[in-house]
Formats: sequence, structure tokens, C-alpha cells
Amino acid sequence: MLERLAAVPALAQRRPALAAIALGLIGACAYPPLHLWPLGLAALAGFVWLVHTAPTWRSAAWRGWLFGWAHLTLANNWIATAFTHQAKMPEVLGWAAVPLLCIYLAVYPMLAALAAHLLARKRPMWAFALVLAGAWIVTEWLRGWVFTGYPWPPVGLMLLGPWDTVGLASVLPWLGTYAFSGLTVLIAAMILDSGMRRNWTGLVVPIAVLAIFMSVPGTPTKPDSQRRYTLVQPYLPQAELNDPSKYEEQFARLTRLTAPGREQSRIVLWPESAIPDFLEDGYPEAYYFEATAEGDPAYARRRIGAVIGPRSTLLTGVVNLNFAKRADGTPKLVSARNSVMGLDGAGRIVAGYDKAHLVPYGEYLPLRPLLEPLGISRLVAGSIEYVPGPGPRTLDLGAQGKVGVQVCYEIVFSGEVVDPSNRPDFIFNPSNDGWFGSWGSPQFVGQARMRAIEEGLPVIRSTTTGISAVIDADGLVRQAIGTGKPGAVAGFVPQAEAPTLFGCFGHTLTLGWAALFILFGLGLPRVLALRRARG
Repeated sequence: MLERLAAVPALAQRRPALAAIALGLIGACAYPPLHLWPLGLAALAGFVWLVHTAPTWRSAAWRGWLFGWAHLTLANNWIATAFTHQAKMPEVLGWAAVPLLCIYLAVYPMLAALAAHLLARKRPMWAFALVLAGAWIVTEWLRGWVFTGYPWPPVGLMLLGPWDTVGLASVLPWLGTYAFSGLTVLIAAMILDSGMRRNWTGLVVPIAVLAIFMSVPGTPTKPDSQRRYTLVQPYLPQAELNDPSKYEEQFARLTRLTAPGREQSRIVLWPESAIPDFLEDGYPEAYYFEATAEGDPAYARRRIGAVIGPRSTLLTGVVNLNFAKRADGTPKLVSARNSVMGLDGAGRIVAGYDKAHLVPYGEYLPLRPLLEPLGISRLVAGSIEYVPGPGPRTLDLGAQGKVGVQVCYEIVFSGEVVDPSNRPDFIFNPSNDGWFGSWGSPQFVGQARMRAIEEGLPVIRSTTTGISAVIDADGLVRQAIGTGKPGAVAGFVPQAEAPTLFGCFGHTLTLGWAALFILFGLGLPRVLALRRARG
């Protein structure tokens, strides 16, 4: 067995491209739902070795790109599932779209590999690893905002433990997600370095410590006994979500799940896409459904208020519309907003939030003049594009507390989920997870947990089809409703913690860690060499 393992590096050097692809695929198995984190670390270690031993900058960049392409393609395979829920384009296009998207996304691991090779290729493995970890932090941060950003998934997600433990991600308050990804790369490289030097203590001890971190259950934070919630997952399958014949049946489902506890003072949480009715006043009558009593949106709001109860406040996903006037004075629909609306028990609108981070191809079509003639369209019904809101906002619901809102995939953007000038008591993350399949939804929950830890704030997710979850400020899942079933859970909102270091400094801290890793990687070998020369 040992002889076979010893032959692996030689084989990888003969076929570095295949090795990079294989390592990328293996590394993606560390994310939810598989959680095979030892394989993920082993794959990262192999990647570090491949880049460190690359003979030229071109080969280092190529190996980094191939690793990133394979890794991100498998990790994002859930995107292909979205193509099965639309009729305008063939479903098979989804399986082409993911690797095509990752041609671009793989540029970021490539840049990290290239930077490390150019700066530290002649340095010992531990120093090279520090530089690569710092470069990885920078490139993952760039991936989170360049061209509107797509940070899914951060490499550090592989060291987030199961629902009842947070694993090594407990350090997120002091690092942030992207610096934690750099630390994950560094840990893998240090384990590799110990193995190459036959330092068995340095090899076994870190693995044993990680195994403990990944398996020991955490201690849940205390609930806030003043703020009660009812979290509803109505189970609205994507196939029936936009079917008008199902609307009343869907509302009856919401009613049945919400009614228990309606006499209490509580906040009721419904998911994105929960309400087909337009609830704002002032639209042309044709836009209101029959259920709104001949074009009266106040009727729709009142019947929702009757469902939640007189002392409750509801936060629910809705679609709001924007109109402009034509030359003849008639209204013209120009755009839409993916919103969250707050209603009280009397059906009055008490709060509102418009989603800021829109989904390309889902809520708008980028490069429309170029792509539309080619037959490429959005993956959801309708041609009206959504427009973004202003960014993180805190809704003050009085006795129900202050709530930050992040709609659907907004929650994956580290450092962009909280209004720092008005910190909420918890974050509400309504989502339509019917698009995401068996890989996407567990990864979604994992990234919501990372936001909770790095911000020190509970996150409560209400989804159409699951996974809905109550996540405390330490990232532990307190309650959850699994995929593919209706349900509701009730309780008291977990307490928020004091603002974290990352919550205070955001990505200034991220880039500070990157600079520190790179400076240590470049400077320490020189310091040690001078000390040896003097000694």
C-alpha cells in the first residue's frame, strides 16, 4: 500500500492536467451534502503540491485553472437543476451551462496559483503555502464582487461541521469567510508539508484536532424570551408555483400551518414566492387576482392579517411592480422588485425590503441585446426584468424587534448582509429553494450558517420546499424542516451576540489577513536564513 501511495506523486507529475482535474472533483465532495472534509483537505493538499512543483508560471496557472474548473463545476452542479424548471430552453443546456460558467469562475483559483508561483516558487513549502493562502483570500474576495459577484462556494465551507457543530468555522468572527478559506488552504498545505518531511506528529495531531472540532456538538445560544416566531414552509413545488389554479390551495396550506398560535404576539415568517397576489395599492385593476375582490389589494392584505392573528407581524416574500406613464397617460409596466413585505394583523403594510443582489439569468438577463437574439432567456417565467434595491436594510418591527432581510441567494455574500449603522436582532432569509436540488439547498444552509457565525447574528430561513432552518448566532441549527414536505416550527428567536470583529471591520479585516499571510510567507524565510547565518 505504501509503495502505491509513493507512486502517486510521480504519476501526478506525468499527468498534471488530469491530476488537477481529479483533485478538483475530489475536493468538491467535501461540501454539503456529502461533507467528506478529509477528502477535501487531501485534495487541497495535492493542489498545493501541484502548484508548488510547477516548472513554469504557465504550468502553475494552467494547473490552478483546471483544478478550479473541475472543483467549481461539481460543486455548482445544482445550477443544472434550474434548467429542469423552465420550458424555454432545453434541459440538457443546464449541463453545458455549469462547466461554461466555471470557465470564468476558474480564473480566480488560477490567479491565486499564478501569484503564489511568481512570488514564492523557490521558497519552502510552508512559506509557499502562506503566500498561496493569502492569494486565495484575495481572489475569493474578488470572486465575491467582480461582475456582481458569485462566491458560491467558499473553500472554507468544507470545514463547517454538521448542523449540531460548527467545526473549525468557530473562528469566523475573527477571520470572515474568505480569510477562513485561506486558512483552510494553509491547513491542508501544513498537513502535506508534515507528511513530506515524515513529521508524523505534525501530520496526526492537526487531523485529530480537526476531527474533534468537526464532531463535538456545540452549545446552543439562549433564546430571546421576548420575541416569538412561527416559521412556515408551505411546500410549494416549482411545478405548481405559478399555476393560478393552485393559488387558493397554496393559501389554504399557508393558513393551516400558520394558524396555531395566532392569539400570541409573534413574528410569522413566510418564504419567497409565498404570495401570488400583488399587495401594493395603485396598480391597474387587471394585475390583481380574483381573490383580491375585484381589484382591491386591501382585501388580500386583510385576509392575510386574519390568518396571522391580531398581535402578529408577518414577513413574506412578494413581487412588487414598477409602472411608468405612457404619452397618453396610461400606465406601462417597466420592471419588478423581488421584495419582502411586512403586514400586521389588520393587514396594514408596516415594512418593506427590495432585494439588492439579483440572480443573473433568474431575475435579469445580463447582456440582453447580445444574448436574447441567440435564444437565451431567463430561467423564470415572464420577460419583465427585476431591478435591485438599495442594499442591506434593517426593518424595525417594534415589539417584534429589528430584522435584517436577505432574500434567497443574497445570504451567500459575506460582509454584505447587515446594515452596520442599524444592526438587527436577527436576519430573515426567505428563499425559493425549489430550484436548487439535492446539492444546492444543503450548501445554501451551510452558507447561511457561516453568515450567522461571522456576524454574530441568528439567521432564520423560510423556504418554499426546504430546507428551512433556525440558525443561532454560533451557527448551530436549532430547528429545521427538511426538503419536500410542508411544516411549521415555533419558538423564541435565538439571542444575538455582540458585534464580531468581522462585523465591525468587514473586508478590511479580510484583506488584512491576506496581507499578513503573504508578508509572513515572503519575510519569514529571510529572517530565518539571517538567524542561521549569524548563529
